[in-house]
Amino acid sequence: MRILLVEDEKRMAQALCEILRLEKYEVDHYVSGAEGLSAIENNIYDIIILDVMLPEINGFDIAKKTRQIGIKTPILMLTAKAELDDKVTGLDSGADDYLTKPFMTKELLARLRALARRTFGIADGILSFGDIALDTSTLILSCNINGQCVRLSEKEYRILEYLIVNCGQILTREQLAIKIWGFENEAEYNNVEVYMSFTRKKLSFVEAKTEIKAVRGVGYELRCDNV
Repeated sequence: MRILLVEDEKRMAQALCEILRLEKYEVDHYVSGAEGLSAIENNIYDIIILDVMLPEINGFDIAKKTRQIGIKTPILMLTAKAELDDKVTGLDSGADDYLTKPFMTKELLARLRALARRTFGIADGILSFGDIALDTSTLILSCNINGQCVRLSEKEYRILEYLIVNCGQILTREQLAIKIWGFENEAEYNNVEVYMSFTRKKLSFVEAKTEIKAVRGVGYELRCDNV
């Protein structure tokens, strides 16, 4: 799962990045509001964590702009402000949840899990589709029918996670490149093909009926027609 963190307090940001990466989250960190907004506009994130007091553009305005341009990614606001009016302002700006500094690590992680469950239907850290289950903490892919399992690499996991979360949709190679590698680059498109092949082999290894189908000239779709 890919998270954007926009936080200008250096020590806080370093601690949060370390915590989130230990929990297997992919984290992009920016210091200024302008950088954070640009990242939101040009990348695909699963969750956005915003501080309120930021250089150039504050967190409230970033949240408002994010919703105005049609991006529905869950937003968690982080701030030292505890007044009710500030919480209301954050939620009215488009944030989904609000966490006041200082906070416990366990509470932050619980809030993130709750946002993920609400958005993606993740139950007990497991993403499911067809006859497969994907453990979001161990990166283990398993087949529900025969019990076969295999550990995915980080890129394989993120490809399959993105396909499951967006099941029923055809994802373009460009969308996958931006989501997995974070920017549009022609060289990265070849990586999509390579890692898509690796991921298909892992599905085949666990003898899953779930398949990644290529839609000619469009992209990829996760299907399970035989269960």
